[in-house]
Amino acid sequence: MDKLILGRYIPGKSFIHRLDPRTKLLGMFAFVLMVFWANNLVTNALILLVTGVLLFLSGLPLKVYWDGLKPMWFLIFFTISLQLFTLNTGTVLVQFGWLTITDQGLSQAGIILVRFLTIVLWSTVLTLTTMPLTLARAIESLLGPLKVFRFPVQEIGLMLSMSLRFIPTLMDDTVKVMNAQRARGVDFGEGNIIQKAKSFIPILIPLFASSFKRADALATAMEARGYQVGLPRTAYRKLQWTFLDTLSLILLFCLALALFFLKN
Repeated sequence: MDKLILGRYIPGKSFIHRLDPRTKLLGMFAFVLMVFWANNLVTNALILLVTGVLLFLSGLPLKVYWDGLKPMWFLIFFTISLQLFTLNTGTVLVQFGWLTITDQGLSQAGIILVRFLTIVLWSTVLTLTTMPLTLARAIESLLGPLKVFRFPVQEIGLMLSMSLRFIPTLMDDTVKVMNAQRARGVDFGEGNIIQKAKSFIPILIPLFASSFKRADALATAMEARGYQVGLPRTAYRKLQWTFLDTLSLILLFCLALALFFLKN
């Protein structure tokens, strides 16, 4: 639980840190779409190469990304196993009784693995190199044209910023409550799945109580500072688009062209 990196920011001066958060958001969404074009060995190798370059440019140690992948390994392994053992078309490579591994199943499992890893790593880079408040400000800026249709852009940005801001706080509270329960003799790892799920019920009540208390304090603080829904708000940090942002999107467009022409 304390390894969750969503909403956590690691300060730095790397190339990725200096990019405008709007560039990183657009790049992330574009990459999620492009990664599904990688359906052969060459395109997947290109995706992995670009992801490795991205991790290098972020200037963060690889251990941080490994910690970010840990909560996802079970889901990745489960999905790969489904592809590996349920896709029976193609040449049979290995057979264990009723379990059969074919060349197409192995190929599809490898593609799914690359997609999972690269999408998680790109989202991890976005989270670790972008402050939550500026990320919410970027979403608000990108949704700006919807103001013509009276879409509550500022309110959406405020909710996102508060949500991202308190995710690490909520996770820290969860760890504290679990440690307090362990000190009282609660074992969260004993019994079957149902018993393990029931052991987490005593955590929910103090978490809900602390969350409501924090939300009430936040609402009082916002009212004391004169916040009113619908009125225009100013931003402490201004977003600045630079040549590096334009260059990054051009390179991403080149990657999209390469994947489009190299895919099967």
